[in-house]
Formats: sequence, structure tokens, C-alpha cells
Amino acid sequence: MGKGYSTEEIRKKLISSLDGTSDGMSGVEISEKIGVNRITMAKYLKVFAAEGLLRQKNIGNITLWFLEPGQESFNFPDDYFKVESRYFEYLVKGTEDQVYSLIRNCLYSGGTANRLILEVILPSITRVKNLFDEGKIGTAEQNLLETTISKSLQIFNQIQTVSDPKKNVVVIAADTYSRLHSEAASAAYHSDGWKVSHLGDMSSAINILFDLDFQKLIGKIWKQKPGIMLVVIFSQTSEGLNFFADSINPIKEKSGKRMKLVLCGKTLKKAKTLPDLSSDKIGDVLQWSQTVSQNTE
Repeated sequence: MGKGYSTEEIRKKLISSLDGTSDGMSGVEISEKIGVNRITMAKYLKVFAAEGLLRQKNIGNITLWFLEPGQESFNFPDDYFKVESRYFEYLVKGTEDQVYSLIRNCLYSGGTANRLILEVILPSITRVKNLFDEGKIGTAEQNLLETTISKSLQIFNQIQTVSDPKKNVVVIAADTYSRLHSEAASAAYHSDGWKVSHLGDMSSAINILFDLDFQKLIGKIWKQKPGIMLVVIFSQTSEGLNFFADSINPIKEKSGKRMKLVLCGKTLKKAKTLPDLSSDKIGDVLQWSQTVSQNTE
């Protein structure tokens, strides 16, 4: 590695060198500008291209390198606010590739998955909903933007993590409007090393047989009952939260203290089932989950 540079330093210097260069640069030019051995630089260029940072174009015997859209150098934790505005700008006015490249670039630049989810993705979910409620976008555009957000969250799920068999969580969306929030929570749990079972929108499962169906599922994914099992339910309505909570509570009681119920959304004051935690803030839910898992070790 040239001059003792770290991979992160090379990435930043590479972004700085190629930023605003419409004609691209050859590997030789890049190695000379950054001060890294040509052979070593060639290896880094291939790695960065595989990560989605760069693209290459062959002209005759020369390979030119270009930055993918949305690439710039960030300094975390100071730049989360900057990234949030940039993400929403790309989401509404840019292209899908710019959105995904921005998220990958943040991860490569030292941004943490959880803070990107909480401080970048979640605010954009709210802003898209507000645009729709205010009549500034229609249903078709709302679906398009939410699909792009969903694909952004899938990037976090692709990060290789070692899940702890003692940390288990089932995440449920009680309605279509809660789907993205449940996906965001699932991605955050994944990044924290939880074994995640994300059931998605379960509104179609609201019937008298759900409790039996859910009991069978728990028996499959939590066979030996190691550690704890969290059941996290998201809903925009108190009725949705209470249905799933009431259906799951008998199973929870049989499992003892190792199964916890979390309700995220609106709850009725006269709810039959008292959860272990009720909050409309995903950040609080994640922090509580981590504390509970540590206390059961």
C-alpha cells in the first residue's frame, strides 16, 4: 500500500481526483496523482468498481475510470444531515442508481447502517408520505418512491453480519402503510447481529386462525428457544396493533419471560394486551432491544 495509506484514505483521494472529471482518468494517471504503486492501485480500482464506486470504459488499449453517480467524500458523524438532504434530493429528482450509490458510498465512507437508517431513510419515508398527503404527488409516484426506498433498505440487508442465535426477532407490519417502517427496523436489527424474521405486511392474515399460524412459525424459527425472542409489530391503527398483540399474547405467556412484545405505532388506551414496550420511535425500540438482550446474557 502506497505511503502507508489506508483503504479509506485511498477511497477519499480517489473520489477527490475523479470528482468533476468528465473525461475520466487512466489507472496510471490515478496512481501517479494519489502516489500509490500502479500494480497496487490497479487492484484497488477493481475492488472499488466491484463495490459500485467506479465504472470503467475501454478506449483502445486504455482503460478510463469514472466515478459512479452520487459519489463524494463524506466525514461521519458530521455529515449525516448532509446525506439526508442529498438522499431525498436524489430520491425525488434523481435516478435510482444515484440513490443506491449514495447509500453504498456512505457505508464505504464509515457511515453506520443504523444511523443511516434512522437519520437518512426514516425521515425520507415521512417526507414522501407528506408529499402524498399534501397532494403534491400521486399514488403512482408515491409507490415508485417507496419502492426505491425499499430497495435502499435491501442494501443494508446484504451486509455480511454474524447473527447471534440468542437474539431473535420477528417483525410484522399490520398494514400496508407500516411496511417500510417494518423493513427499516428489520434492516437495523440485521446490522446489529439479530436473527431477523421479517413477515412484511400481514394485513391479509387478520383472521381467527392467525394465532395458530403464528405458533407454528415460532416453533420452526425458535425451536430450542435460545436467548430471547422479540415480536415487533408496526401499525398505523390501534386496531391493527391490538389484533396482533391479542393473538400473540397467549403464545408469549407460554414462552415466559424470554418472549417480548413490542408495539410500534398507535395503541388504544383500553388495550387488552400490555406490551413490554410501546413506542412510535424506532430508535427507542432498537435501544431497548439491545438493553434487553444484554440483560438476558
